[in-house]
Amino acid sequence: MDSNGFFVRRATVEDTQGVLDITREAFVKYAEMAGLKTVDALSETFEQVKRDIESKYVYAAFLDNKIVGSVRLDVNKEAKTAYLSRFGVSVVHQNLGIGKSLMNLVDTEMQSLGVKKVYLHTAAKVKPLIIFYYGRNFYVESTSNDRGYIRALLVKEY
Repeated sequence: MDSNGFFVRRATVEDTQGVLDITREAFVKYAEMAGLKTVDALSETFEQVKRDIESKYVYAAFLDNKIVGSVRLDVNKEAKTAYLSRFGVSVVHQNLGIGKSLMNLVDTEMQSLGVKKVYLHTAAKVKPLIIFYYGRNFYVESTSNDRGYIRALLVKEY
C-alpha cells in the first residue's frame, strides 16, 4: 500500500469491469487532449478486456477497493519485447503517484520476464504524456500518421 492509500497488482478476471471503466474514463480524456473524436479503446467490450486479462499482463491500481488506474502489456518472450497499451489513471486521481507506481510494477515485472524493450504509442501532441513517458526513460523511436493523427512510437530499454 502506498502512502496515498492505493496499491497495484496484476488484474484478475474479477477486475474486468473496473479495468473497462477506468480505460474508458482515461481514454475519453486522452481523445479530448489529442483532439480526436474517438479512439479504439473507447469501443472495447467487456469480453475484449476479459480476454486481455486472461492472455496479457494487465495491472491495476486500487484505491478504496476501486480500480483507479490500469495498464496492459503484450509480451513477446522470444523477441524479449513487450507492447504497452491502454495505460490510464482516473482523471480525479492523477498526480498522486498512481501512474508511476503502475509503471514501476511494469518495470519490475518486465525485467523479471527477461524483456529488454517495452514499446508504446501515444499522441505526439499530448505534451503531458510525452513528458510523463520521458520521465520514465522512454524515448521517441519514430512517428506515424497511420490513424489520422501523429502518433509517437516510444521505447524503453532495460
